[in-house]
Amino acid sequence: MDDSMNIFLLADNNSLMRIDVLIWIIGVPLVIVFLVMLYYQVRQYRKSKSELARLAKIKRHTIEYELVLKAMKLSTWRMDVPEGVVSYESDYRSGSNSYTPQAGTPVERMYDYIHPDDRETVREALTGLMEGRCEDYHQQYRAQASPSSPFYWAETFATVDKRDLDGKPLTIVGTSMRIDEQKEIERALIEARNHAEESDRLKSAFIANITHEVRTPLNAIVGFSEVLPMAQTEEERLELIKLIKQNNTHLLRLFDDMMNISKLEAGGSNSVVKEDVEVQPLMRELVDKYMSLCMDKGVEVMLDASVGDDLIHTDRDRLKEILNQYMNNAVKFTEKGSIRLGYDKTPTHVRIWVKDTGKGIPEEKCNEHLFERFVKVDDYIAGTGLGLSICLSLANSLEGTVGVESVYEKGSTFWVDLPL
Repeated sequence: MDDSMNIFLLADNNSLMRIDVLIWIIGVPLVIVFLVMLYYQVRQYRKSKSELARLAKIKRHTIEYELVLKAMKLSTWRMDVPEGVVSYESDYRSGSNSYTPQAGTPVERMYDYIHPDDRETVREALTGLMEGRCEDYHQQYRAQASPSSPFYWAETFATVDKRDLDGKPLTIVGTSMRIDEQKEIERALIEARNHAEESDRLKSAFIANITHEVRTPLNAIVGFSEVLPMAQTEEERLELIKLIKQNNTHLLRLFDDMMNISKLEAGGSNSVVKEDVEVQPLMRELVDKYMSLCMDKGVEVMLDASVGDDLIHTDRDRLKEILNQYMNNAVKFTEKGSIRLGYDKTPTHVRIWVKDTGKGIPEEKCNEHLFERFVKVDDYIAGTGLGLSICLSLANSLEGTVGVESVYEKGSTFWVDLPL
């Protein structure tokens, strides 16, 4: 019985040993497979995570890139140098009327839309970049979207993107933008600079001229005053007195002009006092004043028949000063004929004018510059060149406008328009 038991136990132990071996044979590969699968899962996860991060970074860079293009209002383009074609990739330029060629447009066709004055310069610069003779391209030129559309200003930058084994350009990338506003600012600055230089030149000429203008009547007043006690006849004495009065009037006019322009520069144009002004009495006062000055010249000063008893709402003193300047110029440049003062009325404004039969103004000088400071039609006629500029400033303060119509050797008509 003991032998039977031992045999049974031995058989049972062998079975257990076989099970353990079987477990090891099956389990170890399974564990290895599991570990390998786990390794690949972790690796795939890390790869996917890295790819997602890369895509997110690319997307972020793309958004930033587009944001820069929008902010700078740029268009981007790419040129295939061997094929000689260009394609626009994105366009954020301001304005809807810009030239945007279709994909694969020949470069030579683009030149047809560039202003003829800029075409060869652009062609030469871009050809130099395409042939590898230069590294960068930068041009400002005028272009148009179609043959019938207006020209606009454009600025383009470009550089080589790819080269072949010999170093010759294969691909060129570039950006373009509209610079109409920049060119307009440049033009305004150039005009302002030129105007300032011209104003400085005119002021220098004015200072030199005013010393002569003031000295002339002063010398006459002093000289004739010294001769006056030595006059032997009443006729000589009256003639000397007349000359003294004329030069005194001229001198006072010079100082009045200088004081008026100084007052306007100091901000005196803000003190406008408007009231109802009777037109006829104001004009009659001016006619009577200048009639006596023209009596000896044989020039007739008259009030136009159209002048009635109308009222206009304006600053009487400023309007009178404008008309004084006009009348003074008419007397100065009219040697024969007549000077008429009148006005025309419309539902919206009144035009008051001074018409003379004097020497008139040459066509090349009869323009808007005539009302600028220190401008004189005739340098040989006494005056400061301030009168018409005073008229312009005073008219602006009254919300009005000034102008002139003239025919050389036949006469001029100066006018001021005032709103009703």
